[in-house]
Amino acid sequence: MRQQRAAVRPRARGTERSVARRAELIAIGRKLFADTSYDALSMDDIARQAHVAKGLIYYYFQSKRGYYLAIIQDSVADLVTFAASGLELPAVDRVHRTVDSYLRFAEHHQAAYRTIVSGGVGFDTEVHAIRDGVREAIIDTIAEGAYGRSDIAPLARMGLLSWVCSVEGATLDWIDRPVLSRDTMCDLLVKALGGSLRAVEELDPSYPAPLPARRDA
Repeated sequence: MRQQRAAVRPRARGTERSVARRAELIAIGRKLFADTSYDALSMDDIARQAHVAKGLIYYYFQSKRGYYLAIIQDSVADLVTFAASGLELPAVDRVHRTVDSYLRFAEHHQAAYRTIVSGGVGFDTEVHAIRDGVREAIIDTIAEGAYGRSDIAPLARMGLLSWVCSVEGATLDWIDRPVLSRDTMCDLLVKALGGSLRAVEELDPSYPAPLPARRDA
């Protein structure tokens, strides 16, 4: 099986106390940046709202950008871990669970989601790597459910990637204009996935769409 290139939390270094302190600062930052963009908060703002000395943030993260990336990595790690779990569930339930958790993440971490999908602070290769890690984790999850493995052929992978990219665009629009409920949005995206799986089968019959995605089921 191909190893997932999922976003993971970097291993923290230092004493137990410093690791705990760093995690506490990240938890504070996740709340601060949940609905606030990177540019909207200065380091002085962050320190004041977090009730810590600015130097403490620099000590652990070197810069505002380093702090923000650590926050995004931590948030995304939760999403990726959740998407990769639930192997005991039927495939269709796992897909619904994965898409719903993705939408919940975007809904509750809107600023971070926009940063990840839109490319970060300028052209930020580290943020792009986080985005690519999320994409690969979701593709692997869907491939495991649909085909029983994640090491799929290029055509099948491109079909799933195309769906994931459409999910990103639709989700960006949804959090800007939430006229649909999350349940309706989830159902729509799952049905769109069925269409992608059928298209893959049409072009490559060695990758048949799973039963729930078939029109004749």
